[in-house]
Amino acid sequence: MHPAVAVGLVFGGCCSNVVFLELLARQFPGCGNIVTFSQFLFIAVEGFIFETNFGRKKPAIPIRYYLTMVAMFFTVSVVNNYALNLNIAMPLHMIFRSGSLIASMALGIIILKKRYSVSKYMSIALVSMGIFTCTFMSAKQVASDSSLNEEDGLQVFLWWLLGIAALTFALLMSARMGIFQETLYKRFGKHSKEALFYNHALPLPGFLLLAPNIYHHAVLFSQSEPFQVPVIGLTLPIMWFYLLMNVITQYVCIRGVFILTTECTSLTVTLVVTLRKFVSLIFSILYFHNPFTAWHWLGTAFVFMGTLMYTEVWNSLGPFLARWRRRSKEE
Repeated sequence: MHPAVAVGLVFGGCCSNVVFLELLARQFPGCGNIVTFSQFLFIAVEGFIFETNFGRKKPAIPIRYYLTMVAMFFTVSVVNNYALNLNIAMPLHMIFRSGSLIASMALGIIILKKRYSVSKYMSIALVSMGIFTCTFMSAKQVASDSSLNEEDGLQVFLWWLLGIAALTFALLMSARMGIFQETLYKRFGKHSKEALFYNHALPLPGFLLLAPNIYHHAVLFSQSEPFQVPVIGLTLPIMWFYLLMNVITQYVCIRGVFILTTECTSLTVTLVVTLRKFVSLIFSILYFHNPFTAWHWLGTAFVFMGTLMYTEVWNSLGPFLARWRRRSKEE
């Protein structure tokens, strides 16, 4: 498949997914569990059919390693979604998760004993500064909410602090999972589609612990206003339509990233995913009118400038610009 098609899948799928997630979270902030369960179930069924050939294909990586990976992956997914129920706005949620470079570098130094160049440390400093700026300004907004009395305002602020702690934990756990995957791939080879299936299939029994919450939101979704799906004319509750579109776009997003990793360099993949996050952030702010001050914009700029510096995209653009200048002079 042409890389341009994969880039289109990433931007179209991931950006659309954020929109439908916010439509769901705005109506029912605690619906993260049913969203995560639906995504896992869909990808697991698809992988069971097309990747494992209905269970007949044996995994290249032993199941015991996938169980460890799945425990991390399941925890990260649930905690990230639950943070939306702790007074964490979607833009801050997206920006905070963009700080994965910080966690990955820190754990890489501690666990893998890696050493990085000065530019890498500078990029991490920019990302850290950006996240601190956005977090601090959001804290001020929560604490100064004039619609709440002092006692309620304190309670909301404490829940917000718990949300920040949850995001921090998920960030570190995600980085640890990345290091674990890296060691597995070095030992057994890269099997991304297989890992995608087992990461989504093995956690499914764990959702039994969340069954009451999932059932509760399923009932709430069924009671939402009816919506007629364009083209096919099918009528169903609008929240179920949003959930269906969220699941489909999540699958398109993940598949797009997978195709991109097979067609392009890791630098290109990182750059595309970073730009996708930025586009999603802009759209979320403009379309949903999320509160975003000039300080938030400055913090966002720091996060994405630091991410681009980390990928060394400027070094890659240098030779291209030099060739372009030479051609311009020759003409």
